[in-house]
Amino acid sequence: MNKITEEFDRETDGRAARWEAHRTARHEELFKLARKAVHELGPQVSMEDIAGHARTSKPVYYRYFGDKEGLRQALSAMVINDFRERVIAAGLAKEDEISALHAMVSSYLGLADNSPNLYFFVTSAPRSADDESAGALNTFFEEASSLMSERLLKLYDQRATAATLDLWPRAALGMVRAAGEQWLSQPPGANKPSLQSLATELTNWLAYGIASTRTPTTR
Repeated sequence: MNKITEEFDRETDGRAARWEAHRTARHEELFKLARKAVHELGPQVSMEDIAGHARTSKPVYYRYFGDKEGLRQALSAMVINDFRERVIAAGLAKEDEISALHAMVSSYLGLADNSPNLYFFVTSAPRSADDESAGALNTFFEEASSLMSERLLKLYDQRATAATLDLWPRAALGMVRAAGEQWLSQPPGANKPSLQSLATELTNWLAYGIASTRTPTTR
């Protein structure tokens, strides 16, 4: 390879690297603007609304995300991974079992309450097998279920019932999600419990049953 060819190849590689860096930066910028648009405009926001909020055009978003479903999947994966990291960290930060459950429930509700519009945008649509957020959701469920199972077995000290108790975390996650979504949809008022009140009540239900009046010990 002669000198001219080598210089041409280096220049071509340099242009390609700069273009790829530009595309990555633009993708991240459009992603953040779309997240902000959903947060401010609501879960039913259109691609035209998102593009207008970002002061660009729909074809630009289509170029980077394919369509609205592609954008929703990308946002879903991001939100789910954020939930997973924070909820798991909250549970691991507590030593006793009840406090860990309470921390996980509080973290989940707090994250959803921070942006209900974004939460409902990423959770409202059904997930297909090729949905990129499906893997993130499964990982979240597996890690949360494993931690909840571990805490529950320690709470009741019933190792012999581990096979049965393994079914409990998935049911618990479903209950927290359903109750949380109903709570998010309630208008503010005297009948709407605070986040901490709801977290405490849900933790009681998970640990002791709905008829219990026991209060979890949190630290």
